[in-house]
Amino acid sequence: MHGNIMVWQVLLLTLYSMYQIWDELTIVSSLSQPVWAGLITGAIMGDVTKGLIIGGSLQLTVLGVGTFGGSSKIDANSGTILATAFSISTGMNASTAVAAIGVPVASLMIETDILGRFTNTFFQHRIDRLIDEENYSAIERNYLYGVFPWILSRGIPVFLALQFGGNFVSTAVKVLDTHLKWLSNGLATAGALLPAVGFAILLRYLPVKKHIAYLILGFTLTALFSTLYTNVQSLGTTMSTVSKGFAGSFNSVSMVAIALIGLGFAINEYKRNTEKQKLTELVSSYKDSSQEKSNDSEDGEIYGDED
Repeated sequence: MHGNIMVWQVLLLTLYSMYQIWDELTIVSSLSQPVWAGLITGAIMGDVTKGLIIGGSLQLTVLGVGTFGGSSKIDANSGTILATAFSISTGMNASTAVAAIGVPVASLMIETDILGRFTNTFFQHRIDRLIDEENYSAIERNYLYGVFPWILSRGIPVFLALQFGGNFVSTAVKVLDTHLKWLSNGLATAGALLPAVGFAILLRYLPVKKHIAYLILGFTLTALFSTLYTNVQSLGTTMSTVSKGFAGSFNSVSMVAIALIGLGFAINEYKRNTEKQKLTELVSSYKDSSQEKSNDSEDGEIYGDED
């Protein structure tokens, strides 16, 4: 056991960290997303709820983060694995773990990503040489060998952190909870705000001006339903406390319902744009046809009476 993390947990999390980058590059099954990393790590560590909270927070944080070409981005998946594992094993607050472990680890993993890309060029150059030699079986083997730099760029750092970092994190948590309580509270606040940063980055790239009406409507509906359901839930809880005969289940607003409302608007907008595109193509086709007929009339001969 290392900082309350069992050896088998270290091995499973290391294997998953290696798989998730392979999945991201080849299979693309979404198991390489932070929310899945939080779910899987939480299941391995025995606290799925905290895993989903951390994974969901980092998922929202990187909503608008993407890469172009061969550029590297922060590895939120590895950050989620370590933040969830250490948060559960040490009892660290989820928001604090996101800010103190998740984001720094995700940023540091950029360096290992670059190292993985760099070492992978060794196999690429070998393939270039084998192409000239027309050694196709060797080309296939070296193509598969290229996965090793990628998976090791995640597996080695995660394994070392889980294997040897438990005691350090445990000590840091004790210090944060005692002598540096103000810093712990600040990190928790920062971690809670990070999803908002992710949304802000995403909105920066979305066509907000074009669909500002939907943005306002979605925000208003969410705010109204949240307020309504919160008041009903509070009232129902109070009534059930006062009267034992008053029984019922009062839940908060369902985000799934809000998402379905948004999906309905999205489908409606998609149909409208599709019909508009078809109409535009029809008009364009009609104009082209009219232009062709006009050209034929101008180029053709006019036959009439020659008397």
